[in-house]
Amino acid sequence: MEALAEILFYDGHCGLCHRSVQFVVRHDRDGTAFRFAPLQGPTFGAMIPVASRKGLPDSMVVLTLEGRLLLKSDAWLHIIWRIGGGWKLLGGVCHVFPRVLRDWAYDLVAAVRFRLFGRRNSLCPMIPPALRIRFLP
Repeated sequence: MEALAEILFYDGHCGLCHRSVQFVVRHDRDGTAFRFAPLQGPTFGAMIPVASRKGLPDSMVVLTLEGRLLLKSDAWLHIIWRIGGGWKLLGGVCHVFPRVLRDWAYDLVAAVRFRLFGRRNSLCPMIPPALRIRFLP
């Protein structure tokens, strides 16, 4: 898993981000596509240079195997493409829309995510022992 897993950084205070991580875990059944780390954690600080952190959204960011940072709708299209199955088809359909429209929709959801899904200073998900290897601090 180590060599093939990309890292999905998520807002550790966001209920929607936690649900999104659960979605990816559920659909990446063999556990090889992604590992997960909160944006507020030491892994993010160690792996993403300070200069690269400026302008990043506070929701979800994917660090690809090639070292690229994918943001907003590009990150989600990449995620559903990697988990495959019918999600790959959905990603292909969504990809025909211009990024500006996809990111506009992403920003709309991001603007209301705390009102709809909650914000907590400390969201500590209960991670089953078999999945703990997929989560970084």
